[in-house]
Amino acid sequence: MAKFGLYYITDHGSDVDFPIGYPSYLAPEVIAQGIIKPKDPTQYERPLPSGPKSDVWSLGVILFELCMGRKLFPSLDISEKLKVILELGCVDDIVTVLAEEHGCVEVIKSLPVNVQTLLRKCLTYHPSKRPTASDLLTNSVFSEISPTYTPFRKPASLFSSALRCADLFLPEDISLLCKVDDGDFLAERSIEEVYHLWCLAGGDLEKELVSKGIIRSKPPICTLPNLLLEDGESFGRGRDRSSLLDDTTVTLSLCQLRNRLKDVPGEAYYPLLGEDQSNVPHSGSSNELSTSTLPLIIRERDTEYQLNRIVLFDRLLKAYPYKKNLIWKEARVDIPPLLRGLTWAALLGVEGAIQEKYDSIDKDTPIPTDRQIEVDIPRCHQYDELLSSPEGHAKFRRVLKAWVVSHPNLVYWQGLDSLCAPFLYLNFNNEALAYACMSAFIPKYLYNFFLKDNSHVIQEYLTVFSQMIAFHDPELSNHLNEIGFIPDYNCIFFLSSFLTDVFPLHKIFHLWDTLLLGNASFPFCIGVAILQQLRVRLLANGFNECILLFSDLPEIDIERCVRESINLFCWTPKSATYRQHAQSPKQASESNGMNRSSASFTTEYQESSKTDLGREPIKLTELKSEVSPRISAEDLIDLCELTVPSHVKGPTKKTKSSKPKLLVVDIRNSEDFNRGHIPGSINMPFGSAFTADGELVPGPASATLQSFKGKVIVSVGHVSTNAAEFAAHLVKLGYPRVCILDGGMNKIKPTGLLTVPSPQI
Repeated sequence: MAKFGLYYITDHGSDVDFPIGYPSYLAPEVIAQGIIKPKDPTQYERPLPSGPKSDVWSLGVILFELCMGRKLFPSLDISEKLKVILELGCVDDIVTVLAEEHGCVEVIKSLPVNVQTLLRKCLTYHPSKRPTASDLLTNSVFSEISPTYTPFRKPASLFSSALRCADLFLPEDISLLCKVDDGDFLAERSIEEVYHLWCLAGGDLEKELVSKGIIRSKPPICTLPNLLLEDGESFGRGRDRSSLLDDTTVTLSLCQLRNRLKDVPGEAYYPLLGEDQSNVPHSGSSNELSTSTLPLIIRERDTEYQLNRIVLFDRLLKAYPYKKNLIWKEARVDIPPLLRGLTWAALLGVEGAIQEKYDSIDKDTPIPTDRQIEVDIPRCHQYDELLSSPEGHAKFRRVLKAWVVSHPNLVYWQGLDSLCAPFLYLNFNNEALAYACMSAFIPKYLYNFFLKDNSHVIQEYLTVFSQMIAFHDPELSNHLNEIGFIPDYNCIFFLSSFLTDVFPLHKIFHLWDTLLLGNASFPFCIGVAILQQLRVRLLANGFNECILLFSDLPEIDIERCVRESINLFCWTPKSATYRQHAQSPKQASESNGMNRSSASFTTEYQESSKTDLGREPIKLTELKSEVSPRISAEDLIDLCELTVPSHVKGPTKKTKSSKPKLLVVDIRNSEDFNRGHIPGSINMPFGSAFTADGELVPGPASATLQSFKGKVIVSVGHVSTNAAEFAAHLVKLGYPRVCILDGGMNKIKPTGLLTVPSPQI
């Protein structure tokens, strides 16, 4: 039983040239079936070399040996053992024959009748007549345990429709709950967690196997045959024994890990999950507190820190979706690599019976997309051993095909395989969860990108991205426009696959840890952050050099990219990234809506029909003509921290916050400005604001504007064309964070917020 894992890691024995198990215990049908080698390694419709009834035969042989106190076939070699087992087919009473051959008939006869009956049932030659394990429980041998026996039921998984609950029993003596045990809390953790921590503490499995002589390396020249014919047949040197199966069991010592964790208090294994908990480490140790401030790559390799994070996330995930908010809060700090797959699923809001849904999808019937999938898979992250393996290709194929089949209104575009790669890698043994995560990710961040005709969606996305570059880095935007390096060139690599076909997986993981905390507008900030890391080279080069730069992207500091992306996101007004073809608020209602700050950056701009102050959709041609993004009147009021009368649809109360300061530039003529303007705004009439050379006309207004350089500047006027042109002039002069008020003054007038300057006495 200790080596049962071989049966599974060899695909039920079909991946090796020898039977899994000892010949003395193999069922006759397993021996008679021989070695199965399917032509297609992904073909699963084939008879398995073993099964539950084969295990019943093996149980019978083991019980027979225990009853007579000796092993069967002790002196026979393998071929003779197999021959004897197969010859038992013509025997009616196998138990009696075996007893006679081994001289233990009297021992068998002395056994209780119910035990003899049990042995005869187990050693039934034909599988169709052999009972199942549940049938055996009706034997009187199990009369004492049968009433208390409950069939094994797989516990409800984290993502299923079944109710998840714990079987908790209180002892008769309640004081036993407070009894101090040996304090071996590590033994209570799962084998996956212990092995992960063992590796972090310095464990090296390959080194252990080498020291035990299981892995023996030789110079390559010593492994060559003496003679190799054209047909591949070799003569001379025999097969190296080091390449054959060695079933030696190696026990990995936990001394080093236990010594590393000796100072971790027992409370760290049982963290409290209060709603008001802070993000400080739960162990309370000074080492843990200092580690939390270190770079992410160091934290992920620290044993004590990872123990605390794994224990905390494991407990939070078991309480999902009830503790979804706490999962989100802790994920802002970092995500333990061991539980990244489940954490991503929780952040994406995956729920329900995902396995049943995945199983119900037809992944076998040929479809036209199969050919393109077959072409793309061998080119996707093939440096990784998992994804490049035949099993990895098969899983890739099934997950991608399941998505295509289950979304008939969408089509397969190149880049979908790269999007699938991170989810498949993290959930390699759970295809259903990989499929569910990808199905939740695409509508949130790539809504309608996989339509058959997605040109309007992509063009709008590229235009908004171009406006984001101008908003955050006008100098870079001006240079790219001058050389004709439009977003179609510098964003298309990012657009289709979110950099999954550009960066290696370990960088994608760190980037997406933050991406999944944001909304659909956060990718714009990631794109701008990447361009800013390359801005020195971009500003120094022309069109051709920039094309070459993106064809062979240099090293990108992901941690810096994440940090700057969050900062850019916090400076971007919510409505500035509004897209007409993005997912609607109703469809995204389950996304997290948090306050917009440096510590919490997942505010979703929801253009609701209940407010008259939101963004209005405009034509793509008009959007392309504007250099700066538009913001809604609601955002303007929010950033100005103004209070709106209750009869006006929109925000009704604003309090002081840490949001960036904002300057409203009213470009109407002075007469209109004096009739009523937004409190705190300055007046710079459009016709007289700039000189013939395009510079600002000196004066008090231009001085005020200069003092607000670096803050959010909103161009407001009657005509949106004039406001857009005024904003474009400011961008040309290098003013960052310039935007346009959507709808102009007509949106503000109904609010009653306009003020009239006091008359001069």
